Amino acid sequence: MNMNQTDNKQNTTVSIRNAVMSDLSAILNIEKLGFTAEEAGSKSQYLERLKKLKETFLVAVVNEQVVGFIVGPVVQENKVADWMYEEIHEQDIVGGNQMVLTIAVDPAFQGFHIGTQLLEALYSIAKAQNRNTIALTCLEKNILFYEKNGYKNNGQSLSNHAGEIWYDLTKTIK
Repeated sequence: MNMNQTDNKQNTTVSIRNAVMSDLSAILNIEKLGFTAEEAGSKSQYLERLKKLKETFLVAVVNEQVVGFIVGPVVQENKVADWMYEEIHEQDIVGGNQMVLTIAVDPAFQGFHIGTQLLEALYSIAKAQNRNTIALTCLEKNILFYEKNGYKNNGQSLSNHAGEIWYDLTKTIK
């Protein structure tokens, strides 16, 4: 996957491509900037995701700098569950549902529509692979962003990740 799009804000060119191992340091830095220590994924979790989620781990790049990312497995379940953050399985599922475990953008690049571009890129992959839905959980403060991107709020999640109140959101593909 490789997409180039020029954003109107300061004519910033954003490329979206599959994440590679050499992106790990930038990914971890963005994760640290965007999430509390309790919410953030660990280095070992991201190493595992880079190894096993090659098709659905995307990074946004501006001037050769990773400025955002999105990652998640394909599963049979239709909602994100806490166990998915810990157990990443090899991706050999036909159809199924695309989960988003994390989407994050470097705060210095927020407002450039990079999050929306990452969601659209993952949606394109999921659609091409005949997935049924894309699902994610988010904090209440982020619901409006996802709704603007076509996601439906399905109410409070069963997740108790990091002791936060999360909401389940889904977007139908088929």
